[in-house]
Amino acid sequence: MLLRAYDHGDRFHPNLILLIYCCHQYLALDLILSSIQATARAAFGMELEPQFREPYLSSSLQDFWGKRWNLMVTNIVRLTIYEPVHNAASAAIGREWAALPAVMASFLASGLMHELMFFYMGRVKPTWKVMWFFVLHGACLVIEVVMKRKCGAKWRLPRVLTGLMTVTFVMVTASWLFFPQLLRDGVVKKALKEYAAAGAFLKNDGRAVMSRIL
Repeated sequence: MLLRAYDHGDRFHPNLILLIYCCHQYLALDLILSSIQATARAAFGMELEPQFREPYLSSSLQDFWGKRWNLMVTNIVRLTIYEPVHNAASAAIGREWAALPAVMASFLASGLMHELMFFYMGRVKPTWKVMWFFVLHGACLVIEVVMKRKCGAKWRLPRVLTGLMTVTFVMVTASWLFFPQLLRDGVVKKALKEYAAAGAFLKNDGRAVMSRIL
């Protein structure tokens, strides 16, 4: 249904298209990774860790990025970036605040990785807005950690309110800095054509297999 909405994109407000794209990206990633998980379970009896844990229920940026969104990448970044920087920073500034530079280093690496992926997909000069998206989220997460440590439980807001604030912040900043880079220069149209081609290939291949069986 979301893919069909793009056919009528000229009738919608650009911000609505970006909102639809937010939902599209989450559902597409969740579907693809869930399919891989189901295939691994059926073929090898392996139980892979879920890659998303209901990110729309996040209560904070720390909860969103650390425990709910794209957990495979989160674990890779934790092992390759966060922990080495944390260990190095512990020797320099102490363990209490070592997490702060480690968080920023992790988001900088993620931003650079996404810029490279976007360049590969679009072959256009980067605007570095995607990098700024991750820098902004890293800085806000650092502020969040500091505020939690300074204020403790006394000033903690209700979960309903923090959840609404978190999801709104993620969607607004993604619509402002992240998704426009995918929408420019027809990157989305190219991706949709690839989806259609992959679907047609699987459909024709499936028919060929069935005809041989029958």
